[in-house]
Amino acid sequence: MSSLVQRSSGLVQRRTEASRNAADKDRPDGEEDEEPRRGDEPDDDDTGDSKETRLTLMEEVLLLGLKDREGYTSFWNDCISSGLRGCMLIELALRGRLQLEACGMRRKGLLARKVICKSDAPTGDVLLDEALKHIKDTQPPETVQSWIELLSGETWNPLKLHYQLRNVRERLAKNLVEKGVLTTEKQNFLLFDMTTHPLTNNNIKQRLIKKVQESVLEKWVNDPHRMEKRLLALIFLAHSSDVLENAFAPLLDDQYDLAMKRVRTLLELEPEGESLKANANELLWSVVAAFTK
Repeated sequence: MSSLVQRSSGLVQRRTEASRNAADKDRPDGEEDEEPRRGDEPDDDDTGDSKETRLTLMEEVLLLGLKDREGYTSFWNDCISSGLRGCMLIELALRGRLQLEACGMRRKGLLARKVICKSDAPTGDVLLDEALKHIKDTQPPETVQSWIELLSGETWNPLKLHYQLRNVRERLAKNLVEKGVLTTEKQNFLLFDMTTHPLTNNNIKQRLIKKVQESVLEKWVNDPHRMEKRLLALIFLAHSSDVLENAFAPLLDDQYDLAMKRVRTLLELEPEGESLKANANELLWSVVAAFTK
């Protein structure tokens, strides 16, 4: 469970102005990209930027973590695996498939409450449907923290190893290939060959990065409950997956400092209290609690 509680605090080296200019020169000019396809829109009303965002939370977090030219995530990142499982739980909650059990008379804490299947209707996403089936078929129900561990394969119980979702990063990358965001290549690393997925549609990734940057700069509202739930979840899970600073790398120093200060403001929130506020998604805050406790 070390990947849940240990988060790398090392700063991602920001690009210099010269390297940014070089990157701009290398970027081909062309018409605006087509929006990627998506088989299932969120089932709740949380669709504020649905015309621009056609990626799941898992795909967005992976895209932030992928090296553009190399096409793979950092070998030193041991947080993204559990972070992607947290994304799945929140994605299913935002689509109206999952919820937390009632807190009861004794007011159970978020991490003690079980995850309940609210609807088993297919989402159109194979990974989400696989996770949903596990949760629906499991009795007695498990907590959010347990599901993050089980779906990641972080369990010593051999009877529960079948819950692990395998090859998640590769499967998400293939989804992004189908949506025209990435491509597929083979790279030789002396002792072995590895399938990589370099970026082909820079516009979509830049739009994602811009959205994350603006959420804590120009469009900062200083109240998580006034933020779109999907965007709020993206900030939390990108941080838990140790990829958030990649989105802040191009910022100038003063912008970077301000962005990180506001992210810390979000990380210092108390999930238990925030989950009690009007229109809060309890499962979202439960996932946040699992990563920030």
